[in-house]
Amino acid sequence: MMLENGKTMPSIDAWLRESKADSSAPACGMYLTHNGVVRATPKAEVRGVETGGVAPGHKVGGMVFDYDAEKVRSAIEATRAMPGIGYVRVWLASGELSVGDDIMLVLIGGDIRPHVVDALQSLVGTIKNECVNEVEREA
Repeated sequence: MMLENGKTMPSIDAWLRESKADSSAPACGMYLTHNGVVRATPKAEVRGVETGGVAPGHKVGGMVFDYDAEKVRSAIEATRAMPGIGYVRVWLASGELSVGDDIMLVLIGGDIRPHVVDALQSLVGTIKNECVNEVEREA
């Protein structure tokens, strides 16, 4: 399973080197990454939805971030089963994070652009909507 955790985000360059050495590499025509970062603008403001977090017009000073590892593993497995997807790897932070800190890194490799774009959108959406708990703290 390709789920990792830690305080410091892994090297994207190292992940790409490792993915290209994986047995899935000959079938992969592209790789996409997603690097989620704590931003100062509240989710309620940028998404236009009620969040129970920091109110629009205020600034985020940080967040407490946690996740359900089993749900993330299930999401990774579902993504790996999508058409054309050969490689999926996820790193998630946890605990107290500050503005500018890395929250997550996702790497997906697959055969063609539409498959990889769809897989990245699906996996990141599932992680954000179903697997994590983000509690914003006001600055």
